[in-house]
Amino acid sequence: MSSTLSVLLYSSDAAVRAHVRTAVGRRPALDVPPVRFVECATLSAVLRTLETVRIDVCVLDGEAVPVGGMGVCRQIKNEIFQCPPVLLLIGRPQDAWLARWSHADAVVTLPPDPMEIAAALAALLRALR
Repeated sequence: MSSTLSVLLYSSDAAVRAHVRTAVGRRPALDVPPVRFVECATLSAVLRTLETVRIDVCVLDGEAVPVGGMGVCRQIKNEIFQCPPVLLLIGRPQDAWLARWSHADAVVTLPPDPMEIAAALAALLRALR
């Protein structure tokens, strides 16, 4: 793995993006490299970023508008060759079945608990080894 890993962070809400960045910090766990967030607020920005930047993991907001992270997840999993793992942020625990439908690799409920989101992101980063 490289010295810094890239995490695409998609949400139409700047406050959600800030909350995720703060909760995860620069390093989600001691045994994974530091992360660098690449923020996107629109679907077109997500697709453009995945085409042009090496991304190790995606964190997608299932409550984003007008295009929710579940739809984005399903689209990139079906259209992007060797799509990075996806951590999906969902609004309610009952939405976990939709997260499975979207092919998410991990799920955390909004607002994300700092320990839970850091652990979920770290697990996806460890799996890259």
